[in-house]
Amino acid sequence: MKPAWPELSFTESRETYETIHLWTQIVGKIRLKKMPWINHSWHVTLYVTPTGLTTADMKDTVKHFEIDFDFVQHQLQIKTSEGESRSFKLHGLSVAGFYNKVLKTLQDLDIEAEIHPVPNELENPTPFPEDETHATYNPDQAAALHQALLRSHDVFTQFRSRFNGKCSPVHFFWGSFDLAVSRFSGRDAPKHPGGVPNLPDWVAQEAYCKEVCSCGFWPGNEAVPFAAFYSYIYPAPEGYQNATIKPEQAYYHEELREFVLPYEVVQQAENPQAMLLDFMQSTYEAAAALAQWNRKALEQENYLGKAMSDRGAYMQAKKEE
Repeated sequence: MKPAWPELSFTESRETYETIHLWTQIVGKIRLKKMPWINHSWHVTLYVTPTGLTTADMKDTVKHFEIDFDFVQHQLQIKTSEGESRSFKLHGLSVAGFYNKVLKTLQDLDIEAEIHPVPNELENPTPFPEDETHATYNPDQAAALHQALLRSHDVFTQFRSRFNGKCSPVHFFWGSFDLAVSRFSGRDAPKHPGGVPNLPDWVAQEAYCKEVCSCGFWPGNEAVPFAAFYSYIYPAPEGYQNATIKPEQAYYHEELREFVLPYEVVQQAENPQAMLLDFMQSTYEAAAALAQWNRKALEQENYLGKAMSDRGAYMQAKKEE
């Protein structure tokens, strides 16, 4: 049996999402502090796990450690290469309380974790140590979001496997609170204008220094107050907004300048995986065709087709020897 996609409600779960978003920023900033810079800020991301989200391995001097959100047991876990393990419950914690607990726990483990204590990519942010407002954690809502991330991750990974060019991992950006996968043409892009709230322009400019087509999932925000999948290309070629895509419920969002497919449409579909894959594939094909990407070189089926053809020719030649 295929696992069911959970129902999500941004309206009902908004306070939980906002709290988790800020928690992931705290943990993500620790990863930012510890990791060497990788192009397009790939070093800062979190990753989906069977139980939640993880930083994966990080190094502090000689000790390695990892921080995990567990949305099954509803706790934060910290493990080190020396066999140490600490955890604490997520329920009942404000952002300030979470911030203090994380830093205190790391200090107890002799891990330095000083970070810039102000959220990124948010308007008028409250510093983490002062934020007692965001303190909602509903376990059922967190678990449903995690299950949606797992289902999305499966499809995103399948979509990623079809591309032979430069492609990001399937990873979770804590700044924008979304799961994403990005394909690149290999060509330079015009300088990005920046302007992301509380994010240095040079970060956005480095992130978008190459032509890119991205697909992702987020649980909702002010501009789109419902869970949704998205797809965009930078820079957008002329006519992109008028492209014909699948499924018919998807549409171009003028303000975001992205194609959007409501999560609810996928969740209620007879075959959610196939519908989501159609959305990602059709928006990519429209973008790549209009932008004149070298699809023959970039797409995996062409690469595999050539490889299989070459192998067939080789085997035939061996038979004829």
